[in-house]
Amino acid sequence: MDQFSSHPLYRVHNIDTAMNSLWEFYRRNFLMLFAVSVVMSFAVQYVSSFINLNDLQSETDFTVILDKIKDLFVPLMIISLVNLLFSTIIQHYIIYKPIDSQNTIFSSIIKSLRYYIPYIIILILLSIFGGIAIVLGLVALVVGALLAIIYVMTLYLFILPVMMVEGTDIGHVIRRVFSLAHRNFWMNFGWVATFIVIVLVISLVLSGIILLPFAGSFLKTIFGSENASAAADLTKSPLYIILSSLVNALTIPLMPIFAAILYFNGKAREEYREQDYQPDKQEERVRVEDLYAKPYSDDHPDNPDRK
Repeated sequence: MDQFSSHPLYRVHNIDTAMNSLWEFYRRNFLMLFAVSVVMSFAVQYVSSFINLNDLQSETDFTVILDKIKDLFVPLMIISLVNLLFSTIIQHYIIYKPIDSQNTIFSSIIKSLRYYIPYIIILILLSIFGGIAIVLGLVALVVGALLAIIYVMTLYLFILPVMMVEGTDIGHVIRRVFSLAHRNFWMNFGWVATFIVIVLVISLVLSGIILLPFAGSFLKTIFGSENASAAADLTKSPLYIILSSLVNALTIPLMPIFAAILYFNGKAREEYREQDYQPDKQEERVRVEDLYAKPYSDDHPDNPDRK
């Protein structure tokens, strides 16, 4: 039997059970997931505080803007790599903790490293494919681009669960991601769209809450552009970094949990489909000879040829 069949997220879901399972798993594992997410968010916020975007806002020369963007490439790359590393760690913990009581966040940190490089390679390939899809979507106006973004997001969510459950072979992972995402496509697409809307609403509400202590500074930017740089500098304050890290940590675990739900739902549907279409056992099949009466033996009392 598949070891993951005992995972609490492993089942055939509908949209209601998917969201209920997400909330229950999030609630039961909140402390550890929140603690790891705080560290991740704080690291990203801290590195981001060294990125100065004010110069780009006031610059009009395109060549100068390109030069300044090149200077930001390294810190932006560091932020991306840190995000990917922590995403891999959290996803590993969500996949393996429920089926292995000895698995801890520290063992997930070590074991998740084997998925890190293949994950980056697949994301590079996905970004190329996604960029083409989004450009084609723009040809079909904004709605087409939005649909392309949701589609690419659907593919993205399957990557880590497939890799961690079925192996790191890049070719196999890509094939399985497309296979699982396209099977029950509109269901997966609708779930991802719903999930994105929910997370965006939650993030906007939480972001509004942490901005309340700094509301005066941000309101000044509405009445005077000369205060825009001061408001941008406010995001580098220690209080803002701490509050933003705590709030972001509330939503960070939602995506890997939802990714596991998507994958296990697809895997469970495959399993049940195979069971539904499994051929009958040999002894239960009707044979040709069963359609005809068996001849009597020579010594049978009802044999009409018996003498």
